[in-house]
Amino acid sequence: MAGGTFNIESGGRKYEGRITLFVVFTCVVAASGGLLFGYDIGISGGVTSMEPFLSKFFPSVEKKMKNSGDGNMYCKFESQILTLFTSSLYVAALVASFFASVVTRRFGRKISMFVAGLVFLLGAILNGVANSIVLLIFGRLSLGVGVGFANQAVPVYLAEMAPAKFRGALNIGFSIACTIGILVANLVNYGTSKLKSGQGWRISLALAGVPALMMIIGSVFLPDSPNSILARGHPEKAKKVLQKIRGTKNVDEEFQDLVEASEAAKKVEHPWRNITQPRYRPQLVICCLIPLFQQLTGINVIMFYAPVLFKTLGMADDASLLSAVITGSVNVVATVVSIGTVDRLGRRALFLEGGVQMIVCQIAVAVMIGLKFGVSGVGSLTKGDANLLLFLICTYVAGFAWSWGPLGWLVPSEICPLEIRSAGQAINVSVNMLFTFVIGQAFLTMLCSMKFGLFFFFAGFVIIMTLFVAFFIPETKNVPIEEINTVWKAHWFWGKYIPDDAIIDRTHGKGKAVANL
Repeated sequence: MAGGTFNIESGGRKYEGRITLFVVFTCVVAASGGLLFGYDIGISGGVTSMEPFLSKFFPSVEKKMKNSGDGNMYCKFESQILTLFTSSLYVAALVASFFASVVTRRFGRKISMFVAGLVFLLGAILNGVANSIVLLIFGRLSLGVGVGFANQAVPVYLAEMAPAKFRGALNIGFSIACTIGILVANLVNYGTSKLKSGQGWRISLALAGVPALMMIIGSVFLPDSPNSILARGHPEKAKKVLQKIRGTKNVDEEFQDLVEASEAAKKVEHPWRNITQPRYRPQLVICCLIPLFQQLTGINVIMFYAPVLFKTLGMADDASLLSAVITGSVNVVATVVSIGTVDRLGRRALFLEGGVQMIVCQIAVAVMIGLKFGVSGVGSLTKGDANLLLFLICTYVAGFAWSWGPLGWLVPSEICPLEIRSAGQAINVSVNMLFTFVIGQAFLTMLCSMKFGLFFFFAGFVIIMTLFVAFFIPETKNVPIEEINTVWKAHWFWGKYIPDDAIIDRTHGKGKAVANL
């Protein structure tokens, strides 16, 4: 790809440039911020299934687990304190995302990424040395602040650095890094669980410091995005960075668009107030509903609690951790598939196909668990049953990983004009973190109460969100990020919210509003 030329056509003009090794490098380094998020998602479920960890911090859960062999399999891990260990991070991430929005807007994207790595490193150290639940939770809260800053800054940075034609693929680098983080965490858990010292859980938690160090070092050497540099009043520097990442001196047209967008953004003194205006109604709704729907797929039930879930269903310790490694591997491969298809097939096609695939698999899992364990939770799985269950869950994970997984971060990051972009991303992250917390905190209790019906519950939401995509999500592939309003103006429903002066006709001179699209 490096060195290949391309032209982007939109609004009757072209952007000249080529996808350079430099822009690929910056996007890869920035996307490594996804490792922070992914490693944490993957590590917590494995650690909470390790008996030495439970014995030290949650002895009541360990006792219930050992004594429930002949009892209700749905309720053996139920503990609000145990789930708080996993979900507390996301409360901190939710709060931190609002502060990160201000930092990202005023001081640049790379500063937010540096802060993310630094605070995440502190959390990893605290978790690694923890001797009490209080210190353990405090470490998780520190990790959450890091996640809040990283998830705020990285998707926006990637969307601004990437050429429009390849924005989807490069932005999904964040999701790829996230899935790699999950897989690495599952492998680490599988290895450390075999340590005879009983301290493997400390190693698992402390190794979160490795992606944090990568983020800290990487952010030091990254340039800030041209959009961010320009917004902070350095046009010459912004143009030089744009020339470097596009691999050509001829960036005048694209740079002029950035200047106009920046000037419009500077007139907006209160992005949080402005994003509630009718003209930004499509962006506000999408930035709220996409992260909400992403969590209501039930994916984090699998990602957080895969070892716990498999163990609940009767698998041995090694088998449950190994099954989590398998689902993690499928997650990575399927996300790579998304990179190769998102800019060719488009966002909508992946959303819709992935939704149908997840619905079928969730219903099949619910039926299978219902037949084997019923309402009582008493039953067992044969080896063949366990393999079929694992296959269905892997197929479900694949459907999510090439659709709602990466697109849940990509679409909100590319649909907002510059003047509300930081606020829109903060809403996206905070809603995502809020419902990640809710699902993470409630899952084990919901599993105990709803039993196999829990999977029907999530399947119902996937049906709703797939219909929402079909009617209300426009296609944004290959559209330059500063011209995204043309997509909303042309939409059958959202078009009525977009005023004519939000669309500029580039073919007949600057400043002329397009009355009809």
